[in-house]
This record gives sequence, C-alpha cells and structure tokens, in this order.
Amino acid sequence: MPDLIPFLPHLNAILNSTSALLLLSGYSFIRRGNVRAHRNCQIAAVITSSLFLISYLTYHYYHGSTRFTGQGMVRPLYFVILLTHTILAVVIVPLILITIYRAARADFDRHRRIARWTLPLWLYVSVTGVVVYLMLYQIYPS
Repeated sequence: MPDLIPFLPHLNAILNSTSALLLLSGYSFIRRGNVRAHRNCQIAAVITSSLFLISYLTYHYYHGSTRFTGQGMVRPLYFVILLTHTILAVVIVPLILITIYRAARADFDRHRRIARWTLPLWLYVSVTGVVVYLMLYQIYPS
C-alpha cells in the first residue's frame, strides 16, 4: 500500500472531476426528463465521491498533511478556497444522504427542494477539490 500513496492525490483529483461530470450529466438528464439516466449518474457520483473519501483518508493516514508553498496573493486565495471547500465538504454529506433518502422514498417534491441546494454545493466541493489539488501538487508543488 505505501507504494501507491504518492499516486493518491492524482487519483483523488480524477475522482473529484468524475463526480462533478456525473453530477452535471445527471442534472442535464433530469432537465430532459430522463429519470433513469439521472438516477444512474447520481448513484455513480455517490460511489465516486465515496471512493474519493476512502482514498483521501488513506492518503492522509499514511502521508499526513502537505504544506502549501505558494507565496504572495495566491496564499490567502488558496486558504480561502481550502477553508470553504473543507467546511462545505462536511456540510454536503448529510445533504447528499437526505437527498438520496427522499428520492429512494419517491418523495420527489421534497427531493427537488433539497437537491436545489445539494447539487451546487456538491459541485463546488468537487470542483474546489480539483483546484486545491492543482494548487498544491501541480502549480506550487513542495
């Protein structure tokens, strides 16, 4: 397992990107009335995000934290993105679970009401996860 650890941040970015694409595809499908494709995309997004969480926790268990080395104006920008990403990553979990629960119970009116919040927040978390990865490992690597 330790040999795979250096690859996990890259895998995490791929999983976050995939989740964002699945969420956008699912939204597009439901707007066109394709409920089955919407459901499949959303289930795949949940699975992808769950795999991300497992990979993320594994990486930080073995590697610990990575310091951001950027300087100047990019430094506070990075920490604002990281802070909002981290807070919303915690907030989004129960929102996703409630949204899925309401869909599974066929409570579609309430499902739609919460999904209007869940989708943009989940997209924000997925996209900012990739931005944090790019800033930490590609643009300003340690």
